[in-house]
This record gives sequence, C-alpha cells and structure tokens, in this order.
Amino acid sequence: MPYSPLLLQLVVILAVARVLGLAMRAVGQPSVIGEMAAGIVLGPIVFGQLFPEQQAALFAKASLPALDGLSQVGLVLFMFIVGAELRLPVNARREVTDAAIVGVAAVILPLLIGGMLGAGIYAQFAPPGVHFWPFTCYMGAALAITAFPIMARILKERHQTHSPIGRLSLTSAAFTDVLAWIMLALVVVLAGSQHDWSRLYTLLGGLALLVAVIFGAVRPLMAYLVARYAHDGKPDGAMLALMLIGTFGCAFTTKMLGVHPVFGAFLFGLSLPRDDRLLHSLIERIEHVAIVALMPVFFALAGLSTTPDAFTHGGLGTMLAVIACAVVGKVLGGAIGARITGRGMRESFAVGSLMNARGLMELIVMKVGLDIGVIDERVFTMLLVMALVTTLMAGPMLAYFTRPAGGPVPANSSI
Repeated sequence: MPYSPLLLQLVVILAVARVLGLAMRAVGQPSVIGEMAAGIVLGPIVFGQLFPEQQAALFAKASLPALDGLSQVGLVLFMFIVGAELRLPVNARREVTDAAIVGVAAVILPLLIGGMLGAGIYAQFAPPGVHFWPFTCYMGAALAITAFPIMARILKERHQTHSPIGRLSLTSAAFTDVLAWIMLALVVVLAGSQHDWSRLYTLLGGLALLVAVIFGAVRPLMAYLVARYAHDGKPDGAMLALMLIGTFGCAFTTKMLGVHPVFGAFLFGLSLPRDDRLLHSLIERIEHVAIVALMPVFFALAGLSTTPDAFTHGGLGTMLAVIACAVVGKVLGGAIGARITGRGMRESFAVGSLMNARGLMELIVMKVGLDIGVIDERVFTMLLVMALVTTLMAGPMLAYFTRPAGGPVPANSSI
C-alpha cells in the first residue's frame, strides 16, 4: 500500500501552529498570527533552508491536494459560523449604509495606491508575458483586501464582536471584500488570452440572484425548520446535516460563479435565525474543529508557495514599500470613511486599524494571482509578509485607539 503523508503532515502542521499560536498569545497578539507564521516556518524559507530533503519529502507536491481539500472545508465552516453570529443593531439600515461608505473608502484609496505601486515595480517583478494592466490592477486589488475572517477572530477574542466598532468594521469588511473580488474578477478577465467579459457579468448577476434566493426563500425556510425541529437551540443530527448541506451548497454556488466559497458559506450563515442558543450549539460542534484543526492547514499551504528569492536583488526594499502602501491605504481609507459617517477621530482610526488586518482573504487572493500567473513566488512572498505584518498591527492599534483618551493601554487589551 503506497505511503500517504497526510496524517504526518497534519501532526506537524497542527503542532507548529499551536506552539507559535501560544507564543503569540503570550506576547499579547492573536493566536492566528502564530498560525500564519507557521506557514512560513514550514515552507522553503525556514524549514526548506534548514532541512531541504526532509521538507521536500514531507510536503511532496503529489500530497498537497488532500491538504487543500481539508483547508477549504475549514474555511467554509468557519465563515458559516461568522455569518450565523453576525448581529445587526436596531438601527440596522443606518449601520449598513455607514458600512457601505466605510467599505468603499477602504477600497478606493488602497486600490489607487496599490495600482501606483504595481506600476512602479512592474518592470522588475511582473512574470514574463504578463501585461501591464493585469499586474497593476492585481496589485491594487491585493492591497484593497480586508481579512474578514481574521477580523472576526480578532474581535471575537477581544469580546468586541457586538460593539459599535466591531459591527461597523465587520459589515464594512464584507462590502470591502465583495468590491475587491469584483476587481479580482476583472483582473482574471484581463489576464486571460481572451477577454471574456461575460464572466464578470455572470459573477455580478449570479451573486445578486443568490442573495435574493437566500434572503427571500432560504431564510424563512430555515426559521421555520429551526423553530419546529430545534426549538431548544440544539439541532439534532438530521437538522445539523441540513445546515451543512446548505452551507456547502452555497459555497459551491459562489465557487462556480468565480467567487471564493467562503462568501457562500457566510451568506448561508446569515440566513439562520438570530438565536443565541443555536449559535452556542454550532460553535461547540463546528467552530472549534474548524479553527483548531483545519484552518492552520490553509496557512501551511500558503507558506509552501513562498521563496527566499523575495529578499534578494532589491526585493527587500520592494517588500517594505508593499507594507507601507498597504498600511497607509487601508488605515487612512477606513478612517476617512468612518469620519464621513460621523464617527469621532479615535473611533475612525480604530475602524481603519481593523480594516488594515489582512491574512486569510489576502492569502486567498494571493493564491488566485499565483494560479493564474499574474504574480510569481517573489511577489507572493512579499504579499504574505505584508499580510502577516498588517494583521500583527491590528491588535495593538485597536487597543491604542479604543483606550480612554489620555489613559494607558489596558494590560489585557491585546489578544
């Protein structure tokens, strides 16, 4: 029977992610930072440099599809819980309007800055055969991303998911990522040998139809089923299976439309009744497995696509420029949008700080860019480091801008 390294891969990935996650928590940072860093540690930059033969044997290319499947399941399940957990305030209409303003502002500024950065580094870092506009537009879209799931985890661990800043930031991030994915779809069209614009029209029309079906038909159906078969907030096996079928079905639909499956899972989570007992049951039965066992696999796979070449021949300076442009575009864009909606200066920069957190969605966009050939491993590595640094900044910046004016940062304000 052929040897399959999947179980050993999981042991190594989970162990390294857990150790680094605990190390990050010990210094007041979210554990997800350690999980992201575990991908770099297990990739060519660290593990591959120290033990190249062992690294190549453990993570042979032929064994990676199985890991990729597990990572996709973890992402979908986590985003399903995020959608089920989201609570809108009483004045939901104003909240959504404000979130749209913040989301648009947090896209436009980094999009412009990222586009200018892409134009500046095109000659040196664009892969052979990639034209100017696909590369430039891709860099703009990459810097415009906000990590919706990572932001959700940061707010969850800080117990601020239902705070005014938390609700505004989460809803704004949803708008931001939808706009950025539309931009990414445009990049995919531009990068193709044939500019098939029908793909973009299909994406927009399909998303609109899916949203209409979910909130017009699925939502009332789920409310009826939960009230009848899970009235105590504890769905039995059949009801839980139905929820998982809906989650993966919506995830598959958005994937077929050209949008990542996490958006479909999030939309289905939104269709569930806002029942705290049901939410607690889903967290206990689904979320812990997704976060602890499956999401670290995704970070490890991202780390396997990095390269040490990103730090040589001018790469280090370019990487610093990528980080600077990403921070300025997102923090200022989010803060400007929040100020337009009437928030105070400190609250606005708190929102901008959260919008600057990247990570998971950034890694997805990076993987798309690498798969279609718009970027190579050097730019992929730069963007991964940028995602790690900007996510690392989110906790301390949020703590600083949410502390009482003139007061010290609370000792337990970071995660």
